[in-house]
Parts: sequence; C-alpha cells; structure tokens
Amino acid sequence: MLNIFARASVSRVTDPIGAALVRVGLTPNAMTLIGTAGAIAGALAFFPTGMLLAGTFVVWGFVMLDLLDGAMARAKGSTPFGAVLDATCDRLVDGAVFAAIAWWAFVVADNPRVAAAALLSLVLAQVISYVKARAEASGFGDAANGGLVERAERLIIALVGTGLQGLGVPYAIEGSQWLLAVLSVVTLGQRVTAVAMAARKARL
Repeated sequence: MLNIFARASVSRVTDPIGAALVRVGLTPNAMTLIGTAGAIAGALAFFPTGMLLAGTFVVWGFVMLDLLDGAMARAKGSTPFGAVLDATCDRLVDGAVFAAIAWWAFVVADNPRVAAAALLSLVLAQVISYVKARAEASGFGDAANGGLVERAERLIIALVGTGLQGLGVPYAIEGSQWLLAVLSVVTLGQRVTAVAMAARKARL
C-alpha cells in the first residue's frame, strides 16, 4: 500500500541523492549489497542478544539504503541482473529480521508464541513475494502487485514492535508479530485471488 501512496513523495527526496551517489562512482548493486549486509548483520547481532532498540535503529538505517539503490538505478539505468539481485537481497533481509526476532523469542524472552508468530510471518513474507515473482513469470505480474502489507509495511510493523519492546513496552513484539501474521495471510489471499481472476480473464 505504501508503494502506491508514498512512492512519488519519497522519490522526490531520494532521486537527487541517488543521482549524486552515481556521479561519485557508486553503483546501485554496490548499494544493495551494503544495505543487505548491514541489515542482516544488525538483525543477527542485536536482536538475539536482547539489544532490541539498537538493533531496530541499525536495521532501519541499512534498510533505508534500499530506497537509495532504487533511486540510483533510476539515475544510472536499471539492469535485469540488478533487479534480480535487489529482489534476492530483499528476501535475505526479510529472512534475517524475522529469524532474529524468533531467536530472541526462543532464547531471551522464552516465549514460543512470539517465536511461532515470527516464523509464520517469515514464511508468509517469502510466499507473498514468490507469488508475485511467479505471476510475473507467467505473464500476470500486474495482478500480483499490491496487497494489504507489502515489504515496506512488513518491516515497519516488525521494527515498530522491536523498537517499542526495546523501550520497555510489554508485549509489543508479540502484538506486532501476530498482527503482521494475520495481515500477511490476508495479503497472500489477495494476491492469489487477483492472479486467479487475471488467469480466468485471459482464458476468455
């Protein structure tokens, strides 16, 4: 949803920055790899040790670089490999964030309910993205776009939960993860239904 409503506003800020980074010699792929490595390292280093607030800010900072690699790609020109690399790295970051939250739930909080919600959110995040990729490969890419929670919303909900828990708000992670799990189920249903309708129309 944020991709629809906020993309133009965000691009007005990030596009000049992306163009400047391209001019100094950075490439979109390099920015993608930097952001991915930092986000994964931050999630796995901080969340499982209970340093939730620090982990939230570190992961958030590196995830923001994902906005810049898109702006840089628009300035330099995107490539098929760049798009594949970006999508691959997005899945790696999503997996690391939710796995680290599940790790925290098991080891630090000793709360299997939170761990179950985090693992469910992890699986659903991967499947939601796969539906889009598979639909695009089958010629129904536009149908699988959108949904209630896309990657931006998933990360916002997850990081708000870890940040609030790090500030001492009880049950923040548990609430955010179960909310995300429910919304992700709805999003998966939306995407599969949209692709089914597009396929039915194509047969007519």
